[in-house]
Formats: sequence, C-alpha cells, structure tokens
Amino acid sequence: MNPDKIAKIIKDIRVKNNLSQQKFADKYGVTYQAVSKWENAKSIPDLAILTKICNDYNLNLDEVLDNKKKKKKFIIILIPVILVIILILIFLLLNKNKDFEFKTLSTTCNNFSLYGSIAYNSDKMAIYIPNITYCGEENNDKYVKLECVLYENHEYSKIVVSNYNYEGKEITLDEFLKQVNFKVDDYEKACKSYRENELYLEIRATDSDDNVTSYQIPLTFDDDCLN
Repeated sequence: MNPDKIAKIIKDIRVKNNLSQQKFADKYGVTYQAVSKWENAKSIPDLAILTKICNDYNLNLDEVLDNKKKKKKFIIILIPVILVIILILIFLLLNKNKDFEFKTLSTTCNNFSLYGSIAYNSDKMAIYIPNITYCGEENNDKYVKLECVLYENHEYSKIVVSNYNYEGKEITLDEFLKQVNFKVDDYEKACKSYRENELYLEIRATDSDDNVTSYQIPLTFDDDCLN
C-alpha cells in the first residue's frame, strides 16, 4: 500500500470532478480535514471508504493498493511448488513399492527461482525440474537463440545431463524459461553425495547481433543424500 499513490489518486478524482474538499468529504461521510490528510498522504481512507471511491470512479482496488504485483509474485512462487508436489505424488503412485526417497532441489542464485526434486532408490535416480523463474532486475531484452543446459561438474570436466534449446523469433528470457523443464530418468543407479556430484544450470542467450549473455545457476539439495 502506497500512501503517496493513494493521495494523488484521491486529489486527481476530486479536482477532475470539480469537487471541493468539503463536498468530497460530505459524499463519503467524513470531515474535510480527513480529505486534506488523505491528499497529503498523512493518512489513508479505511478500506470500506476506499472501496466505495473505487466503485464510484471505476478504479481497480487492487491496482490502487498495489496488490497486483504481490499477487503475481505469490502465484509465481505457488505454481512451481504445486508442480513439484504433483510430480512427487505421481512418482510415488507409480513407484509405491520401490521405496523411493526424495530431495528438494533449489538454487542459491539470487537472480533465479527454481524448484525441483531428485528421486532415488538403490536402483536408479531421477531429476525433475519443472519450473525456472527469472527474478533479477527487470530484463526486457529479446533473443533469437537460447539454450539451458543441465551440467554435472567434476574436478576436471563437466558432463551434459540434459538441455533445452530454442531458436526462432525474438523472445525474452522470461518467455523462454516458461518453456523449460527437465525430466531426467535413470540419471544414476544410486544417489551420490552432492559434494562429489555438483549440478548446475547454464543459460546462454544470443541476441540478433550475436551478443551472448550467460548465466550460471548452481543447484543444491535440501540435504546431502548418501548411500
């Protein structure tokens, strides 16, 4: 909630409708002093009055309260969590007699939000990453070629575990990431210590002038998985 924004909206409404502070106050059953405080961002109307003002002047209450961004952020966080839960439940139903264990997969990178899981038993290991979200500074740059690669990093080499590529009309990084998901079955026969088996994602984005922007996204477990 932004008092300065609400103050400006109320004053703009009053002035555009040729209402004095007293007439505006009478309309909503308050004193003109209250209206003056609203317009100077010293206080804000209570929710019932603000709702009536929005209804009277065809305003979106969520936009006035700045709730739209909060809802979007909540949805961005909630959707991948739900996807991970669904994947785990499906995997459990299909393999209920195989004693699979699960570890949550996430990232320490501040610019990306990632949810996934690793499922393993004594016979095999699988990796699921259904959602990757860019949450760094606003980036509206467009690219004609993008690649997201899942690597296994060793001391002297790195191994490609899986990748997702795009090449075509210009799209943003956000638009690309909405398409990306990894499902790697039979990755390993058993879960190794994460200290020995480091996973990370690398994103390479190429624009129409062949300029390349790269990101590295380290992946972590919620706990080491050891045999």
